[in-house]
Amino acid sequence: MNTPADIEPNWEWYRSFLKVLETGSLSAAGREMGLTQPTVGRHIEQLEAALGLKLFVRSFDGFSPTDAALELKPYAAGIAATSAALRRVASSHGREVRGTVRLTASEVISVEVLPPILAELKHRHPGLCIELVMSNRADDLLQREADIAVRMFKPAQDALVAKRLGNIEVGLHAHQRYLAAHGVPHSIAALAGHALIGFDQENAYVRKVLEQFPWLTRAGLAFRADSDLAQLAAIRAGFGIGICQVGVAAREEALVHLLPRKFSVKMETWIAMHEDLRASPRCAVTFAALVAGLGAYIRGG
Repeated sequence: MNTPADIEPNWEWYRSFLKVLETGSLSAAGREMGLTQPTVGRHIEQLEAALGLKLFVRSFDGFSPTDAALELKPYAAGIAATSAALRRVASSHGREVRGTVRLTASEVISVEVLPPILAELKHRHPGLCIELVMSNRADDLLQREADIAVRMFKPAQDALVAKRLGNIEVGLHAHQRYLAAHGVPHSIAALAGHALIGFDQENAYVRKVLEQFPWLTRAGLAFRADSDLAQLAAIRAGFGIGICQVGVAAREEALVHLLPRKFSVKMETWIAMHEDLRASPRCAVTFAALVAGLGAYIRGG
């Protein structure tokens, strides 16, 4: 009879394990993976046998993970990231610049700034495929969760190639339609009489802003969202006065930059990738395109 140490778990078992953790059921996991429910169930049983652990218990609303499953989750996620990185590297070999590059950037940069940069990159290198992780979270480049990251802080890890692009300015903006109806504030004190748009939950960036502008409290906000895109949409809709990147707002005549001398936040902007990818053609051309494109955006060009 096999003991746990005698069986080497198959990667597909871990893949099914992660998907059941995410979806809470065998059937939902199977649909997303393109597998049948019995196949996913068999993968879970085989993984449990290989590890000698009970990973899930059936509950009234699906499958609930055990403490052991929750403890194993980050390790299985690490295997998934490594497997995805391996496939990206394998896809890039050949004469041409080709293969998959996985990028991570904030919501606003991903939606408002990167598309034309990436479109031009694709035009010059048709063999490239781009995966974009639209997140404000700092994905771990050392663990290969992404190949290249656009970050609003200086990367601390020594194993990364990083380039500082400059500062992106963030300021107060409102739509002309809102200002026509409610007036233009000419001081910070006057903002108290306006509908303000901002954060819901505090994070490191929000706390940094609050240190500089303590009057910007959650209680004083008429629209709260942790999505920067949702805040930008509210500004564009004329809901009130909110914070957004000056470069993005400058593209739209209807968005007015308010109190620029009274309120200005500078976000240090970097591009980083793992030093092992320096010689990768797919990553090198993408890194260079981002440096040029984002640099031009920051300079207002």
